[in-house]
Order: sequence, then C-alpha cells, then structure tokens
Amino acid sequence: MTEHFEQQQSVPQADPVQHHSKNANIVQYKLKYAGFWTRFWAYTIDSVIVWAVSGIILKPLFRIMDIKISNPSFLLFSPYKIALLILFLLYFALMTKFLGQTIGKMILGIKVVGKNGKKLTWSTVIFREVIGRFISKLLTIPYLLVVFMPKKEALHDLFADTYVVHEETYVKEEKVVNSPQKGEQLQGGTIV
Repeated sequence: MTEHFEQQQSVPQADPVQHHSKNANIVQYKLKYAGFWTRFWAYTIDSVIVWAVSGIILKPLFRIMDIKISNPSFLLFSPYKIALLILFLLYFALMTKFLGQTIGKMILGIKVVGKNGKKLTWSTVIFREVIGRFISKLLTIPYLLVVFMPKKEALHDLFADTYVVHEETYVKEEKVVNSPQKGEQLQGGTIV
C-alpha cells in the first residue's frame, strides 16, 4: 500500500522550456464607477426629499415658535437656512454611514464605498458628507470634478478616500501580461 501511495505522488517533471508562453490574458471584474449624470439625479432626488422633510417638519416648527423663515439675520443666513443646512448634512451623513447610500442613490442603484474596501467609518463619513459636501455645496464647481477624474471622484470623495459605484454592475478588464522568454532580460536585470 505504501508503494501505491509513493507511485501516485511521483509526478514526472516537465522540462521548464515547455512552460514558457508568450502572453497570458488576465480577466478582472471591477465595480463600475458612477458618472456625473447618475450622481446628479441621485443628488436631485435627495434634495427634493430634504426639502419635503423641511416643509413638513421644519417650517411648521419655525412658525409655531414664531421665528421668521425668510429674513436673513447673520451673514445672509436665516435661522431656517441654518436648520435646513443641518438637516441636509445630517441626512447625507447618517444615510451614508448606516446604509452606504441615500434614498436617491438607492433609487439609481449606486453606493459609496471606501477606497480600501473597508466599511465606512465615522471620520470618513464626516469628511465626505459634512466637510467635503459643505465645501462642494458652497462652491458648486467641485461637483464637476466627477466629469474629469478617471475614477469619477468629486472633491468630497477625494477628501474621504471614497468612490461612488454602481451596486451590481461590473466592468470587465482584460490585461495581457507578457511572460519573459528564455534568454530575455527582466527589469531587475535577471536573465531568464
């Protein structure tokens, strides 16, 4: 019985020259990055939701407390606009932290993921959804970075090391890897 086991393990060694192939194709599937228009429509849906919540909850509260809604009191910001900004930032921060996406992103099938592939942390969410989005909302231009960046990142994505990707859509990426031939010199100076 031991002879049979030893016979099965002894596999004839092939000549190393026979294993050389000129090219090898490597196929990878990567998540598809969400482009400008997809993100724009998700943001528009989210803005409508925040405005609706403010109209249902914030405006009646301000009217009950007899606080003026339209008159700016400090640096052109009224108390209502400050409360609306807080509601807006809380909506994006809490939805992104706990679900990875807002309602607008859910409808369009996109989500926020970390560049390192790990779960979003509070610091990442605060940098992305509070600080980065506040700057982007004030200047508007940082949202246009999505059009020009190769991985479709906005300024707040760059701040927080995040991407916005389609949930279940992958892009096929083929790479042709040249394997060295016998007698060919590699980058490190090694000769095969």
